[in-house]
Amino acid sequence: MNGKTLMSLIVLTLAAAPAFGQSKTGTTMGQFLLIEPSARITGMGNAGVSMFEGLDAVYYNPAAIGRASRYEVMFAHSAWLADISYDYVAAAIPLGRWGNGFASVTSLNSGEIDVRTVSAPLGTGERYRVSDVALALGYGKEITDRFSAGVQVAWLQETIWNSSVSTMTIGLGTRYRISENGLHIGSSLTNFGTEGRYSGRDLRILYDNDPDRFGDNGALPGERFTDGYPVPVLFRVGVGMPFRPAQGQALSVAVDAFHPNDNTESVSAGAEWTMRDMLALRAGYQNAFQQDSEVGLTLGAGLNGRLDLYRYRFDYAWADHGRLGSTHRFAVDLAF
Repeated sequence: MNGKTLMSLIVLTLAAAPAFGQSKTGTTMGQFLLIEPSARITGMGNAGVSMFEGLDAVYYNPAAIGRASRYEVMFAHSAWLADISYDYVAAAIPLGRWGNGFASVTSLNSGEIDVRTVSAPLGTGERYRVSDVALALGYGKEITDRFSAGVQVAWLQETIWNSSVSTMTIGLGTRYRISENGLHIGSSLTNFGTEGRYSGRDLRILYDNDPDRFGDNGALPGERFTDGYPVPVLFRVGVGMPFRPAQGQALSVAVDAFHPNDNTESVSAGAEWTMRDMLALRAGYQNAFQQDSEVGLTLGAGLNGRLDLYRYRFDYAWADHGRLGSTHRFAVDLAF
């Protein structure tokens, strides 16, 4: 290799380095799909892909529904950033030897926002809102006593004032446990779908076909067309391990690795300590090693109980979002 060739390779490498460093943050639609609904798993740093049971785990891995044996419903609410409201409802339906099904509804609402323009920075008197919704149906089955698989199909829509975009997504997941009290391994691919384009009244315009000509119609009706935006595809893989440190106590530890299509890779980890199957304390750290991450420490607690044939659980989680402040999640889970 001569000197010119070596110098050319060095120049090309340096020129390409910024491209490899781009995270593509902000290039996908449907970002509300990445808000984790489970207060329980959020308290554990959102490391939930290897958790082997619980309706709240199907968000992280649809294979989690494979072990369900009872009807179950879950309600979750998040006091999100900037007074944004996030709500999630899910239900599990046992199908006997055919497996189990589940359905969920996700909603995000910004509330009313003042319309501000360059000429009216204090507001035009109009108000608008941003709202997102996702409807999902899923199915999972425990193929063996150690292995389960699941699939989820979802329809989502984003609405900004009078314009909206909608598309379909699919998610797949698998879980394997070495033994009842042994290592759990999970993986999932979520939000895999097609691109979506915005349309609506806000994109309709009036234009002058030939600004240099006088006397023609300078207010012709037209419409702007946006580019297609992909959805935030996320691949998760993780491991979890249950422990019994003492009688009446349980400890679960989980670690997840994330590979998104619109950000850099990261790792989340967390633990849950349960006493007498009643009180649970949780802690974790999310998205470690992610470029320019604003999230980090998570904490949570939960109360479990039984009333005749019913089982209930109340969970709370707090998550640090750096300069953006913090978020709070609340969830109620009922099984019967």
